[in-house]
This record gives sequence, structure tokens and C-alpha cells, in this order.
Amino acid sequence: MSDSSTARTAMVRGEDEVTDLCRDLIRIDTSNYGDHSGPGERAAAEYVAEKLAEVGLEPRIIESAKGRASTVARIAGEDPSRPALLIHGHTDVVPANADDWTHHPFSGEIADGCVWGRGAVDMKDMDAMTLAVVRDRLRSGRKPPRDIVLAFLADEEAGGTYGARYLVDKHPDLFEGVTEAIGEVGGFSFTVNENLRLYLVETAQKGMHWMRLTVDGTAGHGSMTNTDNAITELCEAVGRLGRHTWPVRVTKTVRSFLDELSDALGTPLDPEDMDATLAKLGGIAKMVGATLRNSAAPTMLGAGYKVNVIPGQATAHVDGRFLPGYEEEFLADLDRLLGPRVRREDVHADKALETSFDGNLVDAMQSALKAEDPIARAVPYMLSGGTDAKSFDDLGIRCFGFAPLKLPPELDFAGMFHGVDERVPVEGLQFGVRVLDRFIDAS
Repeated sequence: MSDSSTARTAMVRGEDEVTDLCRDLIRIDTSNYGDHSGPGERAAAEYVAEKLAEVGLEPRIIESAKGRASTVARIAGEDPSRPALLIHGHTDVVPANADDWTHHPFSGEIADGCVWGRGAVDMKDMDAMTLAVVRDRLRSGRKPPRDIVLAFLADEEAGGTYGARYLVDKHPDLFEGVTEAIGEVGGFSFTVNENLRLYLVETAQKGMHWMRLTVDGTAGHGSMTNTDNAITELCEAVGRLGRHTWPVRVTKTVRSFLDELSDALGTPLDPEDMDATLAKLGGIAKMVGATLRNSAAPTMLGAGYKVNVIPGQATAHVDGRFLPGYEEEFLADLDRLLGPRVRREDVHADKALETSFDGNLVDAMQSALKAEDPIARAVPYMLSGGTDAKSFDDLGIRCFGFAPLKLPPELDFAGMFHGVDERVPVEGLQFGVRVLDRFIDAS
């Protein structure tokens, strides 16, 4: 059998296997509540390790705390003198309320051509695609051009403290020689027209300040007049924050994305006229729109213990995100909006990231996409959230979001993340396997 025939056979087996791998992973409940109250990732780590060991790898399961487990393995490449590539994914998911879903979020059910369940796009789909590609390559004896480090990580949904951050701080030797990485939330398609499909590759992401706001007031009887009510003061501050329109700040990545999209649409896009610009973006408008400004979303409120008691303290939690290069402006604006009575403290903070859209790895992404989708065009974009790339950046690793999926135009992909009825098309998973296989050969 020729080399090309062997490769094609391997890819077919990977395509056949990826759906079951994704379903299996979804059925393992790895809900992350951010306080160790969930089931943890140990079962998923063991599942991944078993699948890797079956094809000859020697994976390591590393626990940072009870049940908070990550799996890491290294594949030897043809040329050990070349810098290594990291492919990383997380196995934890945000919680889901089954009563809200059409199909149970931990069933991995197949319906309407999709695999349904929590983690279907965030990000057990990429975990499954990576496993499928690696297993096929090792079964068929096809070494990658260079060493590849695989990392299936805990705790990404709560900032990575017990996953990527722990490994970077305590086990940096696992990533020896790694200079580049691919991970989640990139490589997905946006259909412009019948002749052009853009694939958004993440080259930047906003930084984060998850924070707790506290106001102290004067406790008292609910029937009495109280001009120092902590709840009133906090709610007014949170209202100012939640209603604030943050100024548009066009970063290098966003400018590149808008230029690429403008060229693709054949019409200029003005970031200062966001209503008109976002109207042209369909399902990805929400995701892209969030990368034009800093943001601070109130997410939790807490105060009081009885209806006739004015509490002495009130708290709120806010999900703050800032653009690359704009952290100081963000914090200054935040303090101005909150006012002097509000005390803020970070629950979790991490940096923004931005890299250029060039180099051999980007070329490999473009060529792999083009080979499987002739109307593909890779473009850079910024992620409004954050990923484990923030931790790996501390090791000097250049990180991209590239989990390739060809999506039907009508699918609200952005709405799948942390949303109800999360699902991924089976054909999208199979496409991703083929693209990743080609990407590894070209990288």
C-alpha cells in the first residue's frame, strides 16, 4: 500500500471513531462549579490516558488536588531537533440544568446530525478530534514531523488554576522544547457566500478580572429610614457598571479581521459604526462584537438574611474583560464608575494575549483547511473570553486557537458556548479530523 493510501485509510478510521470518542467524553460529567464541589476530571483523564496507551503512548495523569486531574503525553517526531508543538484541550465543562435541554446534557445523544451535550463545542469535540487523529497516526505508524505534546487539562472553566496553571508552575519540564501551540475556539467557519468560507483563527484574547465588589453600610431595622443602606449603594454602582457603554478600541487583531472581512464582502466595515458592521456578521456578531470594547458584566448579587433586617454589607461579582494593551484604562474606568464606596478585589485575574497572523504554523492551517474545503480562507480574530493559552504563554509558547470545524451557516455557534442545547455537527467533527491530520503533516 502506498503512503498516500495508508494516510487516507488512517483518516477514514479517525473519522469513524471521532463521534464515539466525543460521545464518550460528554457522558463523563466533568462539571466545574469553581469550588471543588463537582465530580472533577479524574474519570475523563483516565479515559483519555487509556485511549492513548492503547496506541503505544505512555501518558501521565497528574492531579493538582483530589479529582482535579490532567493527562499529558509526548509523541516523538521524525526530527527531534525541531521545536515541539503543543495540542491542548480541557476536559472540564460548565454546569448544565437538564430540565432546560432538549436532550440530556450528559447523554451524548445524536439527533439532527449533531452530537448533543455539555462540552460538545467547549471543548470535548476538539479533545475527541485530537484523540482520533493521534490514534490513527500511531496505529498506522505515521510519525509527526516534529515532537507533539498532548495536554488534556482540568479546570479551564475556572481559570486553569488546577490544570494548565498548575502544570506550567509545577511541571514545566513536560513542555520542554515547545514553541507553538493550538487549542480551543478557533478554526470554525463563517460562510460568506457560495464562493467563500472564512475560518476564524484565534490570535488574540481579552484579559480578565473576575472580581468581587463589596459595600459596607449601616445595619438596622427594615421599618426605619436608613440613608446608609449597603444594598442601595451597591445596586446603584452595579447599575452604572452594567449600563455603561465602553468606548470602541480597535486592536491590531480586530483591525486585521475587519480588513479581511471587508475584502471578502467587497464593502468597507467601519468599527465606529458597529450596528452596520455587526449586521453583516450573522451568528458570529455577538462573539466579534465583544472584542471591540472592554467589558464588565455583573453576574452575581448577595446581601441580607431576613426581610425586615437591613444588612450591613452587600456583595456582587463581576466578569471583567479587557483588550490587549488596555488593562490600565479598564481599571481606571471601572473605579470611576463604581465610586469610592465600593471595594473591589480580584477573584481571578489574567493577562490579555495577542500574536501576529503569520509564520509556518499559520501557513499549515491555511493549507490544511484549503485541502478539505476549496473555498476556505483563514483569517485572524480575537476571542472575547480566555483559554489555557494564558498559562502556556508564560513558557514563551506562541498560542493559537485552532479547533477546525466546518459549520452549517444556520447554526448559532457562538450561542453554543455555555448555552442550552450545546451540540456539534457529526460532519463537522469528521472534517476536523481530516484537517488536523493534514495540519500535523504540514506543521
